[in-house]
Amino acid sequence: MLKNVWTKSTRSGANGQCVEVLETKSGIFALRRSKDPDGPKLLFNKQEWAAFIVGARDGEFDLD
Repeated sequence: MLKNVWTKSTRSGANGQCVEVLETKSGIFALRRSKDPDGPKLLFNKQEWAAFIVGARDGEFDLD
């Protein structure tokens, strides 16, 4: 059986503000804060995940 592995964002800095993602065998993507691994997670299907990635790349979620 394959083990699910959380992957840390390559853009995570040394300040502990890290985001991790997991793709499940059923194709669901989960997103969490590495500082709170037992805390809430955002769940996305494949289409939602693709839209989220496009939005992130386009700066849709930037706080500036």
